[in-house]
Amino acid sequence: MAYDADVIVIGAGLAGLTATAELVDAGRSVLLLDQEPEQSIGGQAHWSFGGLFFVDSPEQRRMRIRDSRDLALQDWLGTAGFDRPEDHWPRKWAEAYVDFAAGEKRPWLHRQGVRFFPVVGWAERGGYDATGHGNSVPRFHITWGTGPGLLAPFERRVREGVAKGLVRLGFRHRVTALGRTAGSVDTVSGEILEPSDAERGTASSRGVTGAFEYRAQAVIVTSGGIGGNHDLVRAHWPERLGTPPEKLLSGVPAHVDGLMLGITEKAGAHHINRDRMWHYTEGIENWNPIWARHGIRILPGPSSLWLDARGRRLPVPLFPGFDTLGTLEHIMRSGYGYTWFVLNQRIIGKEFTLSGSEQNPDLTGKSVRGVLDRARADVPGPVKAFMDHGADFVIERDLSSLVRGMNALTEEPLIEEAALRREIVARDREVANPFTKDLQVTAIRGARKYVGDRLIRTVAPHRILEPKAGPLIAVRLNILTRKSLGGLATDLSARVLTPDGAPLPGVYAAGEAAGFGGGGVHGYRSLEGTFLGGCLFSGRTAGRAAAKAVG
Repeated sequence: MAYDADVIVIGAGLAGLTATAELVDAGRSVLLLDQEPEQSIGGQAHWSFGGLFFVDSPEQRRMRIRDSRDLALQDWLGTAGFDRPEDHWPRKWAEAYVDFAAGEKRPWLHRQGVRFFPVVGWAERGGYDATGHGNSVPRFHITWGTGPGLLAPFERRVREGVAKGLVRLGFRHRVTALGRTAGSVDTVSGEILEPSDAERGTASSRGVTGAFEYRAQAVIVTSGGIGGNHDLVRAHWPERLGTPPEKLLSGVPAHVDGLMLGITEKAGAHHINRDRMWHYTEGIENWNPIWARHGIRILPGPSSLWLDARGRRLPVPLFPGFDTLGTLEHIMRSGYGYTWFVLNQRIIGKEFTLSGSEQNPDLTGKSVRGVLDRARADVPGPVKAFMDHGADFVIERDLSSLVRGMNALTEEPLIEEAALRREIVARDREVANPFTKDLQVTAIRGARKYVGDRLIRTVAPHRILEPKAGPLIAVRLNILTRKSLGGLATDLSARVLTPDGAPLPGVYAAGEAAGFGGGGVHGYRSLEGTFLGGCLFSGRTAGRAAAKAVG
């Protein structure tokens, strides 16, 4: 029986490129399909900050960070909170991934030319006990070149496969069905979409010009999650997070639609943990959007005062950068879908970083001079652009004017000046001497004991209302969709499983479509820097396993 390729890979994002590159190395022929035009190759990873989770890396050791595989696994399991029968394989993937992050992950990437920013970031700090959520030490490594820099070697390897005649690229091919022959899934069919010159990330047309049907010995699904499909996000939104907000921003393009998950499920796959999702609470409307409802996430340092819609401080330990999901749960219980940061220019200048390759031209462009210029600037250029043009920013010299501006941005004037002033003044009193009962102030001082935070991420404690640190700034924060933490159940060979736990013959899955491994390697929460790494690890695993199976 004739095949069009040894393996068909569905989805040309980072996981799909990684799987395809591994298949090429094994000498297998690959048909790589994607519904978007070729200019969108790389998918969501192109837009990412390039953060990667490593354990006991040279960068950590140079910054005197003591990390270990056992500490990282303790943090992962405390964060994931695995508590379901179907978490068997996700937990196995978690253990394997931590081993990968503590072992060959960095050398493997380094051999391909990937390099890393020397200062290690500290994301998801937790704030609970030793066995609870959060990173005990800084582990967030930024790729030199951000998302595009991480994608580059894998795209290069795939294009080398094209040159060798081992890879065919099928862009504008939208898969609508998977079919079987003699019990094994070996047929992929769908629609050919009309050519599109849409720029990367923007909506492409959905006009159909034809149909296709291809056959292969194996199929790898790497089609991503549901973050661009707000209908699916709302349908899967769990009761524990309350009612989803009326306003959702999108952290990913619209083509991240989740439709391939349903198609694979219809073919017999088990889609698990679909109620587990990772959405950010620090979203701001992009003043220069690329896709519809385009939001950008603020990666904050720990000093901003975080307030709910009525101006009340969020409870301990829901400080900026500590517990994304815990903060999301609290916000959804408040009855409002937004919160506020209140800070000043001194804080924003040192502590605000914006997520995304396009928001970090110095790192993305691998410009040492640009990084130095950012460090010397009062406020980094991309952040200043949001201060000047962003719909969610209020900047004033006095608190009365700031409150009026905050209330002007919302349907109801919920912020009372007297109450907010009491809150800020009380906090400001706590920085007057080295003793404090305010745990956020304690956290700020603790952060500055780490040289990376002291240099570039955490401002010295000072009064928010200090005139020389002004002007005052308020930022309205929205919920920003991003990642699906659940997905297609897979074993440690990335074989897709059926509801009875048996492999679905001929089908593999990787990346976000597989919950970054096993159908949900993160459990309920992420330690950050683990999404791109999950695409790499699961994509590599799927490519190698499929190559062996069809060999």
